[in-house]
Amino acid sequence: MDKEIKMGLRHVLEEKLEAALITVTKVLGSAPRKPGAQMLVLADGTTTGTIGGGCGEAEARQAALQVLSTGRARKHSLNMTADIAEDEGMVCGGIMELFIDYLGQGNVSEQLILLENYLLSFNHGESPVLVTLTGSKQENIGQKLVVQRNNQYSGDLGLPILNRIALEQVLASRDHSHFSVVNLDEGFNPCDTKAEIAYQLLLEPPVSETKLVILGAGHIGLPLAGMGKMLGYEVTVVDDRPSFANTLRFRTADRVICNDFEKALADLVIDPQTYVVIVTRGHRHDKVCLKNVIHKPAGYIGMIGSRRRVKAMLAELQEEGIPAEKLEKLYSPIGLKIGAETPEEIAVCILGEIIKVQKEQTVSINNEEPQKMLV
Repeated sequence: MDKEIKMGLRHVLEEKLEAALITVTKVLGSAPRKPGAQMLVLADGTTTGTIGGGCGEAEARQAALQVLSTGRARKHSLNMTADIAEDEGMVCGGIMELFIDYLGQGNVSEQLILLENYLLSFNHGESPVLVTLTGSKQENIGQKLVVQRNNQYSGDLGLPILNRIALEQVLASRDHSHFSVVNLDEGFNPCDTKAEIAYQLLLEPPVSETKLVILGAGHIGLPLAGMGKMLGYEVTVVDDRPSFANTLRFRTADRVICNDFEKALADLVIDPQTYVVIVTRGHRHDKVCLKNVIHKPAGYIGMIGSRRRVKAMLAELQEEGIPAEKLEKLYSPIGLKIGAETPEEIAVCILGEIIKVQKEQTVSINNEEPQKMLV
């Protein structure tokens, strides 16, 4: 569940609104979104999030409004090979299986309280997995279980054996942290054939906040911060010049740090969900930043500069004892090659490369390292 959907659900629960949550559970053929994509629909028709846009999303929205009128969750098959989809220019040619959950006030209070506590747990630094029963021989479709990192859980899927299977599945998938669907037959055994499915569980892992750390508050850093925020990153800007590193200049950034680069980086948490861009005002500052982040497990480290300048800097760092294999993870010259010239265009090519790297890391189908730009 991404940040936008969480915020939407918090608003729904706080204001006691009627809402339906659409989740893509399966995709056949070519489709605009993958399993796990979600869209929240309110009773007035307003939406948060997207499952791909176009007439297909419009049909899903209508199905969600029907769920709101009946107060009952259900499944919906979205066939995008229909003539109407072609007329609208939406020719994905695939089928999306959807689960539309009813989250209004007609729901049992225990379920709403469970969802409230699930959302609150993120504020306390917890990383729960939400399990929802979306297919069942019984009338408990939409029942939920919230499993915490210590495997303690709250909620109930209606049957003890389903609770146990859910816990086992969460434990087995902890290291993968991706949305998944578990199909079970009447004997509670895994199955793939639609006709055999008696129970279906959706496992939604916590989505880590993706962070964009911009080292340098100059002409490139400014549009980079604004565009990064539009893409949903938590944006941090660092520079040692008060006239550049200030909240008046970077209104959309989550955090602006005016400090020496080395001191600022010592206090920043950089993890695999952190994407670092080095665009300082000079070679000396670039080198300081690179030395202080190259050993950290960042998902991406990119640095602006010509091939000649970057090559010379990497040689210096190797002489200073930084292993060549560490430096190989640097993306430089930074960004996709699109002929960018202006600061805004350069920001676009940098973010394009970050998105490319991020998607490769998410998929990781063949466990190969993402292709890097040559230095």
